[in-house]
Amino acid sequence: MSEYAGQRTEEIERRTLSGYLMVAVGLGMLLAGAYLFILSAESGAGLLGTAVPLMVLGAFVLTGLYMLQPNEAALLLLFGKYVGTDRGEGLRWSNPFYRKRKISLRARNLASERLKVNDKRGNPIEIAAAIVWRVRDTAAAVFDVENYDEYVRIQAEAAVRHLASSYAYDEGEDLHTGEITLRAGQERVTESLVRELTDRFDQAGIVVEDAKLTHLAYAPEIAQVMLRRQQAEAIIAARSKIVHGAVSMVEMALKGLSERDIVHLDDERRATMVSNLLVVLCSESDAQPVINAGTLYQ
Repeated sequence: MSEYAGQRTEEIERRTLSGYLMVAVGLGMLLAGAYLFILSAESGAGLLGTAVPLMVLGAFVLTGLYMLQPNEAALLLLFGKYVGTDRGEGLRWSNPFYRKRKISLRARNLASERLKVNDKRGNPIEIAAAIVWRVRDTAAAVFDVENYDEYVRIQAEAAVRHLASSYAYDEGEDLHTGEITLRAGQERVTESLVRELTDRFDQAGIVVEDAKLTHLAYAPEIAQVMLRRQQAEAIIAARSKIVHGAVSMVEMALKGLSERDIVHLDDERRATMVSNLLVVLCSESDAQPVINAGTLYQ
């Protein structure tokens, strides 16, 4: 986990009252105060000292009402001091002196821009990622960073850049190294990205729901060169398999001729036969048969 030099603000769960009950209480006070005011005006009973404060208190109670939607929370502050977070739903009521700051707890999607960076081997590449995140700790998100949306964007870009520089784009010339690459190791790379983001977002109380690479390619200035290199590597690999297979087939042919005693070949005839078979087996075009009516020595 990332180290934070300052004091970490922890979320405090704050239970609040149902707003519907307090609506009834506030309206009841207003109606009772209004009744007493009218009664005092008609009868001169001197009830204004009770009626006016009762109506003021009823109006004051109603100012403590607020509404929360699903996956929404309200941070409660008393004269600048954080006193808790209400995660209830519907119509709620708390101390009218509390300042209510609402914050969304819904999952959000961040699509990073295409970043031009160098991979582990120094090759310029373009990379982009999509990240799904949500606020876990409301107090840390609001009080420990200036703007948690901007914080997430900046840290996500830094994480993607670091990820790109930690892996090679592909395996390069050696196709059997077993090295994890951005192209071939998508699952492991995604796990690394999630760990990197989790570590960076923890300070702001943000949790990563999902993350994946959405774009990965060589930078335009070297894309054609790297494509030709990949094509050359593929041709070399294919040729190697063809030659390996051809040598095995020639070996089998010579062994079969020898075991069945079909023909006896000296070293020169054996070399000529091997040459002809390799030409036939490795050639990209159909071989043209040539009939030798004499011998190799005439």
